[in-house]
Amino acid sequence: MYVLKLIKQNEKEYYNNYIATAIKGHVLQSFEWGEIKGEGEWNPYRFIVEEGERNPVAAISILGRKIPGLGRTFFYAPRGPVGDVHNFKLMDFLFGEVKKFAQKRGAIFLKIDPDISVEDSEFEEYLHSRNFIQTGKGKGFEGVQPRFVFRLNLEPDIDTLFNNLHSKTRYNIRLAKKKGVEINGDCEVEELPVFYKVLKETTERDKFLVRPYSYFENMWRHLMPSGNLKLFMAYYQGKPVAGTLAFLFGDKGWYIYGASSNSYRNVMPNYLLQWTMIKWAKENDCSFYDFRGVSGDISEDNPLYGLYRFKKGFKGDFIEFIGEYDLVFSPFYYHLWSILEPIYQKNIRRIIALKKILKGKRGK
Repeated sequence: MYVLKLIKQNEKEYYNNYIATAIKGHVLQSFEWGEIKGEGEWNPYRFIVEEGERNPVAAISILGRKIPGLGRTFFYAPRGPVGDVHNFKLMDFLFGEVKKFAQKRGAIFLKIDPDISVEDSEFEEYLHSRNFIQTGKGKGFEGVQPRFVFRLNLEPDIDTLFNNLHSKTRYNIRLAKKKGVEINGDCEVEELPVFYKVLKETTERDKFLVRPYSYFENMWRHLMPSGNLKLFMAYYQGKPVAGTLAFLFGDKGWYIYGASSNSYRNVMPNYLLQWTMIKWAKENDCSFYDFRGVSGDISEDNPLYGLYRFKKGFKGDFIEFIGEYDLVFSPFYYHLWSILEPIYQKNIRRIIALKKILKGKRGK
């Protein structure tokens, strides 16, 4: 018999121990990730399904957020649920209990984007049979989480992993070392502003948005003490030229944020950074290292092809996830949201663009 348990603050260790070792466990389902998002406009709720006392068999961390103008809430479970997703009786119980909770909180739908390959047709068929609605089928970065990633199996020894790299990737790693690029893999919080400054330089060059510095401070505060976050910085001639943030949770490692200066890109710091992180993940007994998102359009005329080619050089597996699915609890309000959401997103982008323009004028 299954029982759903709402996790309390003092049950963090119990919850995390299960997520870290369970099938499809993911850092975005960790207790800490809910705390990070809870610093903003989200409310975190964590649940464990037990089969017998203190015997967890599934879990899900849900983020709830108010929908502007509707007075209702929507739920999102990043990379959830966790557990044996092919145990459909278990999944039916979990989603059924989540529905009851959602109705009490005025939530109109639950969005999931589980860490499950598109090749898993059995689970996709299950979702369709339970009236989940598939959304976000694009080839780019339209979804909340990347739908396409590179993921490196870390079972081979480190020499084999290096020899498996593309010859140009190996050359660039050696070049960075020869040129004198130095990697600090034991960064303290004092180097976080240095990383952010380089990240801002990156976003201005490549024209994409970046979260405020406070967001990275929150990540550091919640994830660093438990060893789930690591900052790597690359220096050349004493100057910071690149940096990365990585997650470690259970036996898995993820590259999450990367930054590179406009200067000294010819000394290839990013290649040495990635290789350093791969070795770090291997040393921590990770089963895989995730390079995060790439475009699903891998044609060479795609402006994002360079990102694909860079990550491909490390010889990971190109993986497409099943994407986003919505479980609707209130069809009427969900229909309204489907109409309002594009308008909301468009206005948010305009507000952000206007703030950047005003900030630029004040800086002159």
